[in-house]
Amino acid sequence: MNACNCDMCRKSGARWGYFDPSQVTITGPGKSYRRGDKPVPSSEIHFCTTCGATTHFLLTEASVAKFGDTMMGVNMALASENELAGIELRYPDGKSWSGEGTFGYYRENRVLGTEG
Repeated sequence: MNACNCDMCRKSGARWGYFDPSQVTITGPGKSYRRGDKPVPSSEIHFCTTCGATTHFLLTEASVAKFGDTMMGVNMALASENELAGIELRYPDGKSWSGEGTFGYYRENRVLGTEG
């Protein structure tokens, strides 16, 4: 699970768990948003039109063409932390990431449910 510090992730309040799209079923009404500060956005954020919560992201058509429809993110912040005990929470430094290579991290990873 990732708590990225890029503007889009931070502003959406999401902690992303990554899944193959075939593993996830979405129900209920929703809307989506694509960031306007990137010439070719890689993902589209979805949110509930009833409560406004960020629910998931899907890859855009451009990303699917480049990488395949291999991943979607589910906002794990919608679950309580005790339901996620034992899962590692990572803090990728998306704010500083150039889009090339691997992420750095802005904080040490932690395993949920192990705090004293």
